[in-house]
Amino acid sequence: MDFEERFGQVLRSYGAGTLGERRHLLRSLKAPELANLLEATPPRVRSYIWDLIDEEISGQVLQHLGDDVLNEVVEGMNTAQLVAAADDLDVDDQADLLQQLPDAIAAQVLNSMDSADRQRVEMVLSYPEDSAGGLMDTDVVTVRPRHALEIVLRYLRLRRELPRHTDALIVVNSRNEYVGTLSLSRILTSDASVTVREVMDANSTAVPVDMPDWEVAAIFSDEDLVSAPVLDRDGKLVGRITIDDVVDVIAEDADEAVLARAGLDPDEDTFAPVLRSARRRAVWLGINLVTAFLAAAVINVFEATIAKVVALAVLLPVVASMGGIAGTQTLTLVIRGIVLGHINRANLLYLLNREFLVAILNGLLWASLVALAAGLAFRDPTLGAVIAIALVINLLVAVVSGSLLPSILNRLSIDPAIAGGVILTTITDVTGFFVFLSLAAWAYA
Repeated sequence: MDFEERFGQVLRSYGAGTLGERRHLLRSLKAPELANLLEATPPRVRSYIWDLIDEEISGQVLQHLGDDVLNEVVEGMNTAQLVAAADDLDVDDQADLLQQLPDAIAAQVLNSMDSADRQRVEMVLSYPEDSAGGLMDTDVVTVRPRHALEIVLRYLRLRRELPRHTDALIVVNSRNEYVGTLSLSRILTSDASVTVREVMDANSTAVPVDMPDWEVAAIFSDEDLVSAPVLDRDGKLVGRITIDDVVDVIAEDADEAVLARAGLDPDEDTFAPVLRSARRRAVWLGINLVTAFLAAAVINVFEATIAKVVALAVLLPVVASMGGIAGTQTLTLVIRGIVLGHINRANLLYLLNREFLVAILNGLLWASLVALAAGLAFRDPTLGAVIAIALVINLLVAVVSGSLLPSILNRLSIDPAIAGGVILTTITDVTGFFVFLSLAAWAYA
């Protein structure tokens, strides 16, 4: 039975069946699926489902919830329940959970931990959430270069359990300075009498503690890493990042890139109260209204020309739409390139020249077709020529804007994924309307 079928069964069990049957259904779901189930149900049903979830898995469910739903669930929990939920999580996951909680509640949970756990979590919390330090887990297994593999094997057997996603042990010297990594496969396949130094990888990748999370994700992707040591500025080991944390970063960035263009928060509750959702969306609707008035003001300037040639009003959306699509294509390409590290100051000019040539070719192609269609439809060759020239100019302006906007917005500390689309649409609409109507006013003067 797949997740959708079990999801339907859980919803149908609301208000029906025995308590045991309902719990059995929920136990068949994993923590991420339970979190998805909570986010996919209205608040009343959500409360009913949360009360049936086993305490042993509640912490893992909490860490997969968005901020809105998490805050709603946490409001019904006391400090003891939150401490118990966080107790089964890794240090990095505990830190992630505390960062999502309201400050007062997070402080209570932190103070309720024992001193050792609190110290480890506070260390992770001391770094920015979107950095390698904010992603790392301090639970690492280290060995010294001088030790024989036989001693390492004996040590591992005494531990009985390794941290999750352990594919290699981290080699450090007596000052806790990073030396290299020792893969588990080398331990198992090498002579037990050789030392760690002889079989370790001294060139394995380590990441600085202050590296942005998107750069960490790029390194993991490029080098197919399962885990990587995290080092402070002195080259000392402070923790380890694993692939599960990197996957979360990639998923969050993808959600943000898609939703931010519409002015939506990736952590917003799908079933949030009406007033809260309306308040959040009102900001971007207001910004869009301002840009729409700018475009309307341009059209109003040429009111006499439009009254003279009514066909201009019919064709205005064509000019604006073509520019908007061309600009959005370039903008999306550039933002993706910046995130992946493919675009920088050194090659931005090359990209701009390439996009300019692409715009000329596409502009000439589609302008010719639109000119022919407009000329035949309205029996006016002049109108066809005017819209053709306007289309080419607007496409060129669109791709130049789409190429340069992300870099400009980044310098202004504005997220291009959020603001880029709104600004680009304004530029292409205003430019398209102004050029088209100006040419028409000149041609029909």
